[in-house]
Amino acid sequence: MLTESRKEDVIKLCQKIVQIKSYSGEEGQVAKTIKEYSYERKVDEILTDDYGNILLVWNGDRPGPTILFDGHIDTVPVQEEHWSVGAFSGEVKDGRIYGRGTSDMKGAVSAMISAAINFVEDTSHSFPGKIVISCSVHEECFEGVATRMVSEKIKPDFVVIGEATNLNLNRGQRGRAEIVVETTGKSAHSSNPEKGVNAVYQMTKLISGIRELEVKKHEVMGEGILELTDIKSAPYPGASVVPSHCRVTFDRRLLVGETKESVLAPIKNLIQTLQNEDPAFKAEAGYATGEERCYTGEIIGDERFFPGWLYDEQESFVQAPFQELNSIGLNPKLSHYSFCTNGSHFAGEAGIPTIGFGPSPESLAHIDDEYIEIDQLVKATAGYAAIMKALCTIKNNKESNYV
Repeated sequence: MLTESRKEDVIKLCQKIVQIKSYSGEEGQVAKTIKEYSYERKVDEILTDDYGNILLVWNGDRPGPTILFDGHIDTVPVQEEHWSVGAFSGEVKDGRIYGRGTSDMKGAVSAMISAAINFVEDTSHSFPGKIVISCSVHEECFEGVATRMVSEKIKPDFVVIGEATNLNLNRGQRGRAEIVVETTGKSAHSSNPEKGVNAVYQMTKLISGIRELEVKKHEVMGEGILELTDIKSAPYPGASVVPSHCRVTFDRRLLVGETKESVLAPIKNLIQTLQNEDPAFKAEAGYATGEERCYTGEIIGDERFFPGWLYDEQESFVQAPFQELNSIGLNPKLSHYSFCTNGSHFAGEAGIPTIGFGPSPESLAHIDDEYIEIDQLVKATAGYAAIMKALCTIKNNKESNYV
């Protein structure tokens, strides 16, 4: 599937960037390393935007589609005492490379870069359009927010998300939202609670009602989960004080076609019902917001609402890669992501035809002793080159059947 020298190249690249700690906002060193590696291999163009996304560009010899492969270079943090191997060692053992980000998703980034180098070398630049590898930042905090700059700069015709698919081909994903619900009461001394309104008791009414709300379902994506993830009261600690404020966060997994308004509507209707029953009941619902500093110094932030997306399996940009992957013996299944990816922007917001393909199962993301199977890394490298070949000659149908 790959020559021994090409296998060695992708393994070494994966080890090299895994050995660099790159939490969200701290991706500068790994970005520098990728740029240096790309200069050495004479990539046609190396671009950087304000957020610090690194874009590697290979130009074909004639007009054609712009195909963007996206992989994020930030990782979640580690608790090193929970690891049996060095969390940033890149250690090779039993056919695996160990370290934070191996599966999520520096392995895929290494495979994408290696695949593009191999593809351009094998074709001698004789292909239509251009291949772009987006090494993106801040995905772990804001899925798709940083890549808004990528699509604005590159204007891709097709996008391939490199998040883990276990070498299957994904045509969609569930989205994600963080919903914040707050109740406001009235402080009083806890020895005279009748003089106040306990915001926590008010919140328990609301939580009970929310748990009774109908769960949305999709025939492909499954359930639009709504799960409580934290609860805080104020003042805290409440030394002899009836709490006047309570805040709860819900994790909502989004299905196709759901909007900011439609997701909040059932909760807001429930709040209105409780207010009609009790004039003292005061509550609000909205989305959590976040703001972080990029390694470039730029500030990134937005509401935490990242939409889902799904394309028909008969779309040409789904079927052509699917057939090409079969032709090299990978025999993928058509599937979808259960978690959220940068596809929330590319497909969910921008409507760009998007698929997902990557090494490792989803279950290896964010775990202690994270690893990637070298066999999967090698096969993904061959798979990305096959997808490049398949998508190069497809025209972008702006009327793509977005389910």
